[in-house]
Amino acid sequence: MSRTADGPRGRHMRHLASAGAAVAGLMLAVGCSSGGEGPGEAAGGVPVVEKGKLTTCTHLPYPPFQFEKDGKYVGFDVALVDLVAKDLGVQQEIIDTPFENFKTGAFLNSGRCDLAAAGMTITDERKKNVDFSVPYFDATQALLATKKSGLTSLADVKAKKAKLGAQAETTGESYAKSQGFDPVAFESSDAVLNGLRTGQVDAVVIDYPVVQGWLKDKANADAFALGQNIETGEQYGFSVKKGNTKLLAAIDKAIKDAKADGTYDKLYEQWIGPLPQGRS
Repeated sequence: MSRTADGPRGRHMRHLASAGAAVAGLMLAVGCSSGGEGPGEAAGGVPVVEKGKLTTCTHLPYPPFQFEKDGKYVGFDVALVDLVAKDLGVQQEIIDTPFENFKTGAFLNSGRCDLAAAGMTITDERKKNVDFSVPYFDATQALLATKKSGLTSLADVKAKKAKLGAQAETTGESYAKSQGFDPVAFESSDAVLNGLRTGQVDAVVIDYPVVQGWLKDKANADAFALGQNIETGEQYGFSVKKGNTKLLAAIDKAIKDAKADGTYDKLYEQWIGPLPQGRS
């Protein structure tokens, strides 16, 4: 999902968490780096917040970009950042944090993480607080509805006065609002899907790759129908603390190298699905 709440092209983010929830988010970590060796340098003099590691802030789960499988965090974003870590001679460490912090760059600016990777749309508003890598994914939104609703477009939703949902603080929510809707806001992509299952809403607007992943499950495919595809021109990027030029250059290089040598396409097919038309 393109988590943005900075206007119609913002990325899927969450309701603003309470201070307590933010603190809790800090503690939800894979291999939490507390008790580590402190700041260090990776290959090429790239500064890292913990020696020997590239610490990534994300918000889980957000398949197919980042989610837990067989006790490990995996996904398209995870695999791409692993390429950066490999180039730098360090290991990636993933920390689960509230999504709204990616908009402000809070955990980057506080030195908690080196970068943020969360299927995050690049927007001018976010650029005020963080620096973005080159785009690594072109994203669109999609309407997913229960089959019994018969909804195939936002026009249908409006005409039938059906209940529409979206992930809070995301591009999907922003787009729905820009079209005159007042969508039910859910905290996570899992909550969005559950909202459909339990009848809280009749349809949702969310990132198309997320819908693709959901519909691979037979139970979901039997219950839900893919409707309108919504072109928003969104592109995802990884973010770093403003001015962290060395790490930004390393991320950009890893993305460009992966696209040049075919690694990107292999990862895309593994985690996202068939390559877009015109690419092979």
